[in-house]
Amino acid sequence: MAPAILLGTTGSVDPAPAGLVDRFGRRAVDLRVSLTERCNLRCTYCMPAAGLPFAPDEALMTATEIERLVRIGSSRFGVRKVRFTGGEPMLRHDLIDVIARCAALPDAPELSLTTNAIGLAHRAQGLYDAGLRRVNVSLDTVDPDVFTTVTRRPFLDKVIAGLSAAHDAGLDIKVNAVLLRGINDEAAPELLRWCLERGYELRFIEQMPLDPDHAWDRTSMITAAETRALLATSFALTPDDAPRDGAPAERYRVHDAVTGEPLGTVGIIASITESFCADCTRTRLTADGHVRSCLFSDEETDVLGPMRSGADDDQVAELWRLAMWAKPRDHGDDSDELVHPTRGMSAIGG
Repeated sequence: MAPAILLGTTGSVDPAPAGLVDRFGRRAVDLRVSLTERCNLRCTYCMPAAGLPFAPDEALMTATEIERLVRIGSSRFGVRKVRFTGGEPMLRHDLIDVIARCAALPDAPELSLTTNAIGLAHRAQGLYDAGLRRVNVSLDTVDPDVFTTVTRRPFLDKVIAGLSAAHDAGLDIKVNAVLLRGINDEAAPELLRWCLERGYELRFIEQMPLDPDHAWDRTSMITAAETRALLATSFALTPDDAPRDGAPAERYRVHDAVTGEPLGTVGIIASITESFCADCTRTRLTADGHVRSCLFSDEETDVLGPMRSGADDDQVAELWRLAMWAKPRDHGDDSDELVHPTRGMSAIGG
């Protein structure tokens, strides 16, 4: 049974004895764990062409340390889902070991992985056998030239091969796409049709201010409303009435615009213009072992340092709990208060 949440006369929430509960009554049960800051792409909205200075390997959490934190999260705080992110987590040589360790935990949470799918063709079956059950693949276009423009690498064929291997291995697949004005936005219906034909659930994500150059500009961002309008040129969309249960994507049932034939579903993640902060259920660990309560916040709490200095599980759990208690109400939404984190997406973990 979940611990009681006590509301005082001021409307503030008193700390619960268990669970990652914040001051506003939200409970985090969905953990994102970054495995590395490194990536083998250089997407224009994520990383400069020359790359970034990355933390040295010895500063990153080991497989054993990741296993310990996932165990604390699931056994003490009721974490139900863990998604491994980066950077590009496929660059971790011990990725399968990380998955296997976490899958073997008592009451193991559901395990998924965000990846660009480069290299997945050779590892998909091993990841499934280790206990992974879903991949979220970043793919903004299926046009080879546009792919190279966005990622600065000519690897579309490797991504498509990785998707195919993931499907053959039995992994559930979601595809994440960012629309960029004047680059791939007009091809949004084509990308959706490509995914529907292959049984992949596509989610369009509003571009977020997480680039290290801080070049993000809200006027160039393709909004959720614009995305719906683009898709409506080829499809009929109706809102899916299934509960979101804290999920970031607003899902729509997709039908052929002429025949009305049901084709599948699509999701739209409107982090900026239609934010869902009030229902957020996420907590994050950076690759160097810092708790982040919000993707957009600059507030971090180091748990890896204390672990390596001998902190026991009770002490680590208390650091984590207090970090989440201080979670902000929101990230500023679509306003001048919107926070631009100092760390870029590749360092935070998506």
